[in-house]
Order: sequence, then structure tokens, then C-alpha cells
Amino acid sequence: MPDELRVLLRKHNGFILNDGAVHIRGSCHEPSWHSLRSAWQGHRSFWRLYPLIEKTDIPFAQDQVGDQYLIRNSKIIHLNAETGDICEFATSLQEFFSEIELNIEEFLNVNLQLQLKPGQLLHAYPPFCVNEANKGVSLKACTAESVILFHAEFAKQIKNIPDGRKIKINITD
Repeated sequence: MPDELRVLLRKHNGFILNDGAVHIRGSCHEPSWHSLRSAWQGHRSFWRLYPLIEKTDIPFAQDQVGDQYLIRNSKIIHLNAETGDICEFATSLQEFFSEIELNIEEFLNVNLQLQLKPGQLLHAYPPFCVNEANKGVSLKACTAESVILFHAEFAKQIKNIPDGRKIKINITD
């Protein structure tokens, strides 16, 4: 674990900003939704759920819709949870937190009017990555675990579907 993250976790052991806009995981075993160890090395760790995530990537944070922020070689990468796509997001942990401090809404594309309880994420229907989302989405607060697992399975199912193709989503309880 990078020294910068280790120092932060010793001081704060994870935290939630702006009623769930961003969640920085803590160095703990429980609760599992807050555990960096679980997200990084557990049986449902991100490298197990997403093919583009490496075992050494550190999933230290998530935003209110479940997109993940991971440390890879001292840089911050963004995992679009719905698609499984990744991109470089910030050059360092320091830049990541500086940008959040400057303008969290713009930097993370979050809505500060939406409030979540600890352990919750927003589930969007239809998913943001489909064209129908341009007409609007319904957002529902759900357990972080259910949103994360839904996204991982959805990303797996749409992985090889070409852009512009239609998909059918069956809603079940």
C-alpha cells in the first residue's frame, strides 16, 4: 500500500464525504462495505469481478453510483462499473483529493443533492451506459454490495455487444 494512503487511513480509517458522494474505504474487516481489505483481497474483490482490474490495483474509493477509483502504479484509475472500462483519472492520490476539494460535483460527476446512508450506493435504471438513459434515469438507494454485484454482472454480459446494438433488460426481484 502506498505510504500516502497508509498515512491517510491511520489518521481517518476511511470516510464518507457529502452524504455518500464519495466513500474512501477504511482499513478494517467490518463492515464489509467499508473494508478496503475486502474490496482488494476478498472473495468478491474487484480484480475477481472485472477482467481489466489487476490483483495489485487498490480499490480505495467509490462514488455514489458505484464507479470505483483504484491506485495503480501510484496513479488513480477510474473503473466505469457498468461497462468494466477503465481509464487514468488522476496522476496521484494528492491530485485526486485536491480536485475533490476544488469541485467534487464536476470532478466525480456526482449530485450533492442526493443523500445516501453509510453502506448504500445509487442504482440507476436504465443504466447510464445505454442510450435510453439520455431520456432520464431512476435512481434508487440500494446496498453497496447489491449495486457492485449488479454492475459486475451487467458489465460481463454486455462486454462483447457492439456499440449501438439493442439489449433487453429483464427486471426481477
